[in-house]
This record gives sequence, C-alpha cells and structure tokens, in this order.
Amino acid sequence: MIGLVVVLVVAVVLIAWLVGIYNRLVRLRNQFKNAFSQIDVQLKRRYDLIPNLVETAKGYMKHERETLEAVIAARNKAQAAVQQASAKPGDPAAMQGLQAAETGLTGALGRFFALAESYPNLKANENMAQLMEELTSTENKVAFSRQAYNDAVMAYNTARETFPDAIVAGATGFTPAQLFELEAPAVERAAPKVSFT
Repeated sequence: MIGLVVVLVVAVVLIAWLVGIYNRLVRLRNQFKNAFSQIDVQLKRRYDLIPNLVETAKGYMKHERETLEAVIAARNKAQAAVQQASAKPGDPAAMQGLQAAETGLTGALGRFFALAESYPNLKANENMAQLMEELTSTENKVAFSRQAYNDAVMAYNTARETFPDAIVAGATGFTPAQLFELEAPAVERAAPKVSFT
C-alpha cells in the first residue's frame, strides 16, 4: 500500500513538473508573439508614412519617377511580407521573407533620401521635414521593438533547447523561432544622412 502511494506521489510530482515546463514554454512563445505584434504596429505606421513622403516629393522630383516607384513597390512588398509574418511570428520562412522585404525597402528609401538631397526646395518643404521626423522616430521604435522581439525569441529558443525542456518541447511540437535581423545590417547602419537646413 505504501509503495502504491509513493508511486502515485512521484507520478503526480512528475506530471506537475512536466505541466510546469509546458506552461513555461507556452508563456515564452506568447511573449515573442506579443513582441512581434509591437514590431507589426511600428512597421504599419512606417508603411503609412511612406506614400505621404513620396507624394510630397513627387512635385519636386518629376524626373525621378523610377526611384519613387521603386520606393512604393518596396513598401508594398514589405507590407505583404509583414502580413505573412504576423500570421506566423517566429516562422523561419515568414521571417526570412520579411527580412528580405525590409532590406529592400531600406535600400529603396536610402536611394530616395540620397536623391532628395539634390532638391533644395524639397529639403526646405515643411511637410517633408515633418514626415522625415516621423519616419525617423518610427525607425527608432522599429529598432527597439525588433530588439525586444529578438530577446523574447532568444529566451524561448534557449528554453526549448535546454534539458529537460527540450524533451517536452520536442514531444509537444514547440518549434524554433526565427530572429528578426536584416539581411544586410550594413545597409541599416549606413543610413543616409538627411539635412533640411
């Protein structure tokens, strides 16, 4: 009788321990999904600013139609990619698509800003200056949100790869999550210098 009680106690403790590990993995997965939703909010704000920026520049940059169209095309591609990534935050294919689209958009915006430098009237435009300030603020928020997301993904991936959590993660379908990094970080670090003075 005592042996049966001991076995039952051990079984209950083991089950409670496994449930605790499972719940911890669920909490960590939900944290990185929530962190991605913060990126999503900032990227949508960024995507909403870009058409206004292009419209403002159109009047000044009449002969630069190709550059303006490239910015809009890159924005549309990035917007589609973020929708796919929002449906599956952490999914490697969705995150790689978003990373590629964001790298393309960053490059197109860099070319746009470099070209805008050669239009003094555009640089002096108050609406353009305000849009640039909002875009810069949004870019900073995206960077902070991306860092929070990557930290949450790191915590989740570390938990699902360590023993004994790895056993529970493997048995219950917890797949690795993908970090959100730009494909060409040098592009981001070498942001164009824009001056409206």
